[in-house]
Amino acid sequence: MVSSLRTDSPLAVVVVGLGYIGLPTAAIIARTGAMVLGVDVTPSIVDTVNSGKVHIEEVDLDGLVSGVVARGSLRASMQIEPADVFVIAVPTPFADDHAPNIGYVLQAATTIATVLKAGDTVILESTSPVGTTEKVRDLLAELRPDLKVPGKTGDIPDIAIAYCPERVLPGRILVELIDNDRVIGGITPRCARKALGFYKRFVRGACVTTNARAAEMTKLTENAFRDVNIAFANELSRVADTMEVDVWEVIRLANRHPRVNILSPGPGVGGHCIAVDPWFLVHADRENTPLIRTAREVNDAKVDYVIARAALIIEAHPTLPVACLGLAFKANIDDFRESPALKVSSVLAQRFGDRIHVVEPYADVLPAAFDGSGATLTDLDAAIEQCGIMIVLVDHDVFKSVPVDERGSKYVYDTRGIWPDQPSLRSHGEPLRLVS
Repeated sequence: MVSSLRTDSPLAVVVVGLGYIGLPTAAIIARTGAMVLGVDVTPSIVDTVNSGKVHIEEVDLDGLVSGVVARGSLRASMQIEPADVFVIAVPTPFADDHAPNIGYVLQAATTIATVLKAGDTVILESTSPVGTTEKVRDLLAELRPDLKVPGKTGDIPDIAIAYCPERVLPGRILVELIDNDRVIGGITPRCARKALGFYKRFVRGACVTTNARAAEMTKLTENAFRDVNIAFANELSRVADTMEVDVWEVIRLANRHPRVNILSPGPGVGGHCIAVDPWFLVHADRENTPLIRTAREVNDAKVDYVIARAALIIEAHPTLPVACLGLAFKANIDDFRESPALKVSSVLAQRFGDRIHVVEPYADVLPAAFDGSGATLTDLDAAIEQCGIMIVLVDHDVFKSVPVDERGSKYVYDTRGIWPDQPSLRSHGEPLRLVS
């Protein structure tokens, strides 16, 4: 028999998936006084959480998890248990052809179905293709014909099903889970209202209700919008290279226009959202998404462009060790998913071997992509002392703190624009500071 998570008074919540979104969400909910069970398929994650520790780097998360675990309001397990609310926060990756994979979502729904009962609410938070919440609904109806499922019955349904995507920034997740507005899409308006009551327990931002398909597309739209705008900046940086113009200066000046706000270029786009979600829209309607598809292609191509330019500098100075600064997909986090910095560094490592020294303050070991390359993980001070070439791939705060007198004589390829005071002298026909 499955043991029950419920008590006489506190709300019982199960969060399926204890990753970068699931664990912070579970901890925030537990802080409200709910009894929360986090379910994950990885034993080490379950053990880590139950010990009051965390397996991901996120500001203030360790203290929050430690507190709610100590109070008994959060625990983790590999087994599902009955609850009042089920939150699905599992990955939704894409295949090699960019087709979305919702297999983890459907598996989570299958697991939930084993303990689902009348009165429960099921909420999907995973970024998903339009129509995924309806597929969850259909699966639950198939697996639990004893329950009246919304959209599948003319009577008052037994359960509520809704979609509410996260919209947080790594490094600020705990703040934004509470303060950011939420879009809550129900299979029916009644479902949306039921989910609304749940989110109002811990969200201070506005909670706006809509239907599930609109909420799903809203999440994809937000990330596609950002991807398109980053693509403009990345394309502009390549044009500026051709014109031998400092792209950072151009953007700074252009943004003085009251209706212009150009984003910053970089070595590409990474992370679990912006580098992935636009493909869900393209896959759903390729004929009508040429702009979104092109933006994805521009941002992916920027990675290869950076690799080629970095290789030219390294080849021009064959005796100099090289420091690749950063592996994360953005500053001040330990998240390497879809990271362009990781791809650039690993490709250079496989090509130039032990000349490559990787500096990543949020890593203890190099990822598997570096296996057999001869590259080494080193600290920033050692890289400054030993390396004559520095390739800036991530704008970690610690990298920004390096003064010009420690790097002024080095060959610098700054893909993040963190060192605008770097001398722009020339040697062997190449600029000492490249800024694309």
